[in-house]
Amino acid sequence: MTEKMSSPIKYGMFIMPYHHPAKPLSQGYEEDIELVVRAEELGFEEFWIGEHHTMKYETIVMPEIFIGRVLGETKQIRLGPAPVCLNQHHPAHVASRLAFLDHLSKGRLNLCFGNGSVTADQELYGLDPKLGGEMAREAIDVILMLWSSEPPYEHHGKHWQFQLKDNVDDEALIGFIHKPYQQPHPPISMPAMSRNSYSMKIAGERGYQPFSHCLITSNVVADQWSNYAEAAQASGREPDRADWKVCRSIFLADSTEEAIRRARSNSLGQNYEYIGRLFDKGLGRQIYKRDLDMPDSECDLDFLMTEQIIAGDVDEVLRRLMLMIDDTGLFGTLVLMGYDFDDRQSWLRSMELFANELMPALNKAVGVPAMA
Repeated sequence: MTEKMSSPIKYGMFIMPYHHPAKPLSQGYEEDIELVVRAEELGFEEFWIGEHHTMKYETIVMPEIFIGRVLGETKQIRLGPAPVCLNQHHPAHVASRLAFLDHLSKGRLNLCFGNGSVTADQELYGLDPKLGGEMAREAIDVILMLWSSEPPYEHHGKHWQFQLKDNVDDEALIGFIHKPYQQPHPPISMPAMSRNSYSMKIAGERGYQPFSHCLITSNVVADQWSNYAEAAQASGREPDRADWKVCRSIFLADSTEEAIRRARSNSLGQNYEYIGRLFDKGLGRQIYKRDLDMPDSECDLDFLMTEQIIAGDVDEVLRRLMLMIDDTGLFGTLVLMGYDFDDRQSWLRSMELFANELMPALNKAVGVPAMA
């Protein structure tokens, strides 16, 4: 590790969310609200919520509605959808509702732009999975155009065509798209799940924050930074590792033995096995692999516990994170994955250890001051 950063590694949280289908939807939502409130109390800087439309395990259909609900429960934590599935929405509607939410939050809104990849969601909306990336790119262009210009508005793209000019009325003041509270717009990040990531190239080219997924091994996380940095430099920008967010699935307990035992059987381990079964129905388990020649059959929970899942006491988790940083180099924000409260007290204990003990130890280990 040769890089140095003058500011501490910040910490955030991300939920897909993941709840067992036997749990009532309303109970899962209430637990997710409780999680945001507790995260703010523990000093988490940001909280991200996934968007899924047809899944019984991953249950938030519109993160923006959830964010609107928790704004009144919180005071300072930044909130964001991760991502807004741009291929599934008209970009003018996205621009309007996000600007609205940014004002409601008084500027606490973060953005993550990407394309939805759930096969059932794509079928429902009549989408071609191969076009997701280019649809997201076109939608971002439209959203930023609407936020930075005045009517008349007109767009004739490959995937969307619209205009607003015949009914613009300067006297009645109709025909205007609202601008965000944060100017020129809230911070934008883009997610990455794969090697040679298309979204990381866009993010680097445009100066958006890179956001690496929890499902991948540390060598793939490192590859994503390389993609991002190369695209940034090609566009005349100097990439800043402080902008980089890295998601990890971490479970802490007072002993490593307890943490490993719980993580293998609780909602964290269950989630990885569930996603593995989804991969088996389509893509295969390539996303899980450190080495693409590795057989899918070896991408089991035993392997995941040595790579994607980091379980232990504070010292063991710190050791694992430092090994990861040997692969990836430093980053600006460590984003903790949140799962179902199948054992509420052990999950809250894990969060407390993460915020109060692990993060100060991590910042000390990488040589930057702990957060006040």
